[in-house]
Order: sequence, then C-alpha cells, then structure tokens
Amino acid sequence: MPVDPHRYVLLEHFGAPDDPRGCHLDLLLEDGDSCRSWRLDAIPLLNGPGQNATPLPPHRLVWLDREAAAVSGGRGWARRVVGGRYRGNLPASADQPLTLELEGMAAIGMPDPVCLSLIGELCCLSQPRDQQTERNA
Repeated sequence: MPVDPHRYVLLEHFGAPDDPRGCHLDLLLEDGDSCRSWRLDAIPLLNGPGQNATPLPPHRLVWLDREAAAVSGGRGWARRVVGGRYRGNLPASADQPLTLELEGMAAIGMPDPVCLSLIGELCCLSQPRDQQTERNA
C-alpha cells in the first residue's frame, strides 16, 4: 500500500455523443500526471453484481477537483457524484485487474472504506474483509 493515498472521483457524464443512453459514470483514479479512467453504466451495488467497466483514455487531473463543468470538444457535461482517496497500488498496465480501498463513499450511503475491484470489464464494490468480520462477530 502506498504511504500517501491518491484521489479518485465518480463523475456523472451527460450528453456524450457516443453514449446512446445519454448518461453514464466516469471512474477516475489518480495515476501520476493523469487519471486512469473507465465508463460505468451505474454505481455497482455493494456486494452485488458487477457493472460493465469500459476503459477510457486517460483524463486530466483537473477533473479530480471539479464539481461540474462542460466536457471539452462538445462532449457533454460532467458533475461530481462522489470523490475521495484510494489506498492500494495500480498495476503497471491499465488492462490488469486491480483492487483498491476507496475512502469517502459514505457521502453516498456506503460504508467507509469500500473495496473497488476492476477485473476484465467488470467493476465491483464490496466491504473490506475486516468490516465483514466485525459485522459477523
């Protein structure tokens, strides 16, 4: 685990020309001078089935701090749903599985922290093992 946690954000993205539904979420994970990014259909249910996660090109770090803004190139509008810090290491390659702990999800009614897993093209959220053990005790 890194000493200093990095930032993440979930953005609701409206009006993207390549989105037939008209709205999706962008998951951004701080990674050096940019953010690794995925398109999600919805926020996964805690301990529920995974959501489709489509890899996107890297996003600019400025999105980690914005509450809402127009997306460049006439690609719609994005607004922050939730953001915070993550703990864990990103794999060297963006197509490798990853598991991280997200802090800050309590703002949308989830426990804090929450485990985020991205495996293949699925994104899942679950309770960390130590929280599951405490609840079962």
